[in-house]
Amino acid sequence: MNIVTYPNKILEKKTKKVKNPLDPKIQKLIKDMLETMEKKGGAGLAAPQVGESFRICVLQFEEEIFILINPKITSYSRDKEIGEEGCLSFPGKFIPVKRSAKIKARYLNEKGGEMKIKAEGMLARIIQHEVDHLDGILFTKRTKIK
Repeated sequence: MNIVTYPNKILEKKTKKVKNPLDPKIQKLIKDMLETMEKKGGAGLAAPQVGESFRICVLQFEEEIFILINPKITSYSRDKEIGEEGCLSFPGKFIPVKRSAKIKARYLNEKGGEMKIKAEGMLARIIQHEVDHLDGILFTKRTKIK
């Protein structure tokens, strides 16, 4: 799959909820996104980055693959951390971004099962970055360090 790069407008649009995670089109999209993320060397990939306006993101952290369908971050820690982030939709651009150190989220897995995750550090950062994509928020909008 080709990566959509900025300034493509799909990157700034809120995505649609997935009604049926088992739909063959959704299953193929997930498989293709995982292959694309791996080939491009990304830590995560959101559906808008491949031109699809669905609430789906995939990520890899420490050899573990996560498939998040309709993710919702339910809790953000007050503790914040500044870390350098890159994005496949902004090739070669790396900038400091302030994010919550810990989060909790709910999502559906690729089989439609309800899941919860507690994440901290880099995993929390990746999830926040990818969920931002699903909400049409680019990491370049989060660079105002307060």
